[in-house]
Amino acid sequence: MIERAGELAALGTAGCWVITALSFESAGKRIGSLSLNLLRLCMALVPLMLWGVVTRGHALPLDIEVDAWGWLGLSALIGFVIGDLCLFRALVLIGPRLSTLVMASVPVWTTLFGLVFLDERLGARELVGIGLTVSGIGWAVLQRQPNKPASAVPVAAPEGPISLRLRFINSGVALALVGALGQAGGLVLSKHGMADHDPFAATQIRVITAIVGFAAVITFAGWWPRVRLAIRDRQAMGATAIGAVFGPFLGVGLSLLAVQLAATGVAASLMATTPILMLPITWLRGERFGWAGALGAMIAVGGVAILLW
Repeated sequence: MIERAGELAALGTAGCWVITALSFESAGKRIGSLSLNLLRLCMALVPLMLWGVVTRGHALPLDIEVDAWGWLGLSALIGFVIGDLCLFRALVLIGPRLSTLVMASVPVWTTLFGLVFLDERLGARELVGIGLTVSGIGWAVLQRQPNKPASAVPVAAPEGPISLRLRFINSGVALALVGALGQAGGLVLSKHGMADHDPFAATQIRVITAIVGFAAVITFAGWWPRVRLAIRDRQAMGATAIGAVFGPFLGVGLSLLAVQLAATGVAASLMATTPILMLPITWLRGERFGWAGALGAMIAVGGVAILLW
């Protein structure tokens, strides 16, 4: 086994999230987040089935015991369905910067959940590395300076009394926090349910469960006509397909490999570096972050170096 394979898989996950974010950004604007979530998972089933046939001789993970299905399915409902729904709603209410800042707390919650539920006890080096990484990410996110006018923000707090505006913002922060807790809980439950099974087989179980969950939400919301319209949008479907390969297939598969081989808190910290990896791309797209943002990125990179040391 390659030394630090789990940590390297976590960094690979962060890289996959960069490609996924760029793909889903364009697709989401055209077809909406709910349709996007369902379609990306359905598309990801194809490479997952091919992977299963090539590596294990099974197109579906029917050889995995029911108990593992239960834990992995629960992790999908908490992480994929509830977590993603809350995060996407938070993005609408409070925007990407504040939502991303709250989501930067995922490694902290994952470390706590790993300690309580998996008895994962980290040493001083790991804790310092996690602290630096999370602090650097949070600082870099806070220093981002979009070059768009305020009117370009998707949704702003409603006009009216300050108390109403605060409730609006607090609701968005609360939803982002639920999204962060969902992602952290999903990782810990995945590690518990996966045990020594193939991470991509475990990913397939999570994807199947999440498809059922999102289908139920869409049925309840009466949004199937929107899904049918989304399928007809070839440009959106192309972007969704790319995002599905690097997201639910490679990204989630590598994330489960990471938590299988490394402590969940360490893996979550390295996976959370996506905003740092995105900085060169956002710079090319005209978004400036200044020296303070660069300092935050360097702090995060220092934390990563400690975790890989």
